[in-house]
Amino acid sequence: MMMENRIIQFNQVSFRYEEEGPYALEDVSFTVKKGEWLAIVGHNGSGKSTIAKLMNGILYPEKGEIKIKDFSLSEATIWDARKVIGMVFQNPDNQFVGTTVQDDVAFGLENHGIPRKEMVRRVQEALKIVKMDEFLNQEPHHLSGGQKQRVAIASVLALRPEVIILDEATSMLDPRGRKEVMDTVDQLKNEASLTIISITHDLEEASRADRIIVMNKGKVYREGTPQEIFQLDDELVNLGLDIPFTYKLGKKLKEEGWSLSDDFLQEDKLVDDIWKLLQKM
Repeated sequence: MMMENRIIQFNQVSFRYEEEGPYALEDVSFTVKKGEWLAIVGHNGSGKSTIAKLMNGILYPEKGEIKIKDFSLSEATIWDARKVIGMVFQNPDNQFVGTTVQDDVAFGLENHGIPRKEMVRRVQEALKIVKMDEFLNQEPHHLSGGQKQRVAIASVLALRPEVIILDEATSMLDPRGRKEVMDTVDQLKNEASLTIISITHDLEEASRADRIIVMNKGKVYREGTPQEIFQLDDELVNLGLDIPFTYKLGKKLKEEGWSLSDDFLQEDKLVDDIWKLLQKM
């Protein structure tokens, strides 16, 4: 892989939470490409959330090296790394500090000493991107779960990172809220040229990504496109991961002779394929 296409790299990284305890990550190596959407999936305890914390400098590796762009991540470079990487966590309620939506998005900008005129512009711009600009003066606790998480994403966007990590960011949301957040992420990836890393156990969410890394017992188990990973089928189930219904249905229809495209992982594309076939009948 060309160096200029790499934005994050793990080189034989190992980490454990207790000095004599088992490794949460062991000899893990992978690269994140600029502009891609990478999903890191695995069951609880597989090591995926440890990866997120290591990327953001919440933890540091016991062995190996993490490179962010052209520098190694360390206590000396942590603030350089956090200019590159923004993080959205699992529970949106734990991320709010402002009394209104715009106050919350402005909080990080104030901490970075952004001038007021520029701050106002960035707050409005970030909220418009996630379609929450009509809620500027709304109190966060009046928002739905999906709306709260979109505001959390806006708070990160306002700081203008190159990478956004979503650490189980949809796991506490209902289906509508989950769709709102995933549609927002799709838009950011396509229109803002951001690098997206989603840490998740939800393969339906991961199906939207360009590439998936499957973690198991602290190691990289498999890596590939969603189509390649979902072909593992029973292997994924044995790892404690649930194959998305859309994939199961599409696969079954193809086995029954339906002429579907290979890209039937996402619900809207599968519905389009089925509808086109039904019109021809």
